[in-house]
Amino acid sequence: MQESTTLQKLSQKVSEMLRTYDELRMKNAQLQEQIDLLKSENASKEAVLSRMQDELTEKDREIEEIVNKIESILG
Repeated sequence: MQESTTLQKLSQKVSEMLRTYDELRMKNAQLQEQIDLLKSENASKEAVLSRMQDELTEKDREIEEIVNKIESILG
C-alpha cells in the first residue's frame, strides 16, 4: 500500500515538473521572440540614427562653406 502511495506521489511530482517545464519552455520562446523583435527595432533605429548623423555632417559642411563664402566676401 505504501509503495502505491509513494509511486502516486512520485508520479504527481513528475507530472508537475513536466507542466512546469512546458510552461517555462513556452515563456522562454515568448521571451526569445521579444528579444528578436527588440533587436530588429534596435537595428532599424541605428540605421535611422546613422542616416541622421550623415545628414548632420553634410549640413555642417554646407554651413562651413557658406561661412567661408561670407568671410571671403566681407574680408
